[in-house]
Amino acid sequence: MEKKDLRHLKRKELIDLIDKMQTESDLVSNEEVKEELGRLKEREKYLKHLRKTLSVLVVVAAISVLVATLWLPVLKIYGSSMDPTLENGQIVVSIKTKRLKPGDVVAFWQGNKLLVKRVIAGPGQKVDIDVNGKVSVDGKAIHETYLDSESLGNTDIDFPHQVEESRWFCMGDNRESSIDSRSAAIGDISKEQIEGKVLFSVWPLNKIGIVK
Repeated sequence: MEKKDLRHLKRKELIDLIDKMQTESDLVSNEEVKEELGRLKEREKYLKHLRKTLSVLVVVAAISVLVATLWLPVLKIYGSSMDPTLENGQIVVSIKTKRLKPGDVVAFWQGNKLLVKRVIAGPGQKVDIDVNGKVSVDGKAIHETYLDSESLGNTDIDFPHQVEESRWFCMGDNRESSIDSRSAAIGDISKEQIEGKVLFSVWPLNKIGIVK
């Protein structure tokens, strides 16, 4: 209604009109309040869901770190002593275990250094290496498909060599350059030195897979 029309309204009609306008204004305000409350509820629901998701992620991350530290250590390979099986810079996952067998790739501590080599013989077994690098265990030549070439390498111990009880004789796959149980400085590896068995490679991409 235009302003000029208001002059023609009676007092009661004018009061009714004002009441109607006030009611419409209240209705608009109520709708706005409802919309705002709806938005706040949705925001609260979203934040609650976000907090729950973040909590789950934190727990998963904590468990992952715990598992990686206690049971599945992630190791980085340094040097070329395990070529061609494991190369410098390659990242592998190991499992904490003292139960080993010949052929396993194992990580062990030598002083403050973590070394990765291959188990050749176990407790009580007799190892022999000829001048050409051919390895025999308990009088039987072993078939080493993981080698590029055989070599007597760096050795200052006498062969045949009998492995001490509760120890393992380990060598790198790069027989020419690896310093390992063939050296008196390292010798047979004890249970206490064992960090774990290397299971699989995770980096680089072209090396992903089980370590054999």
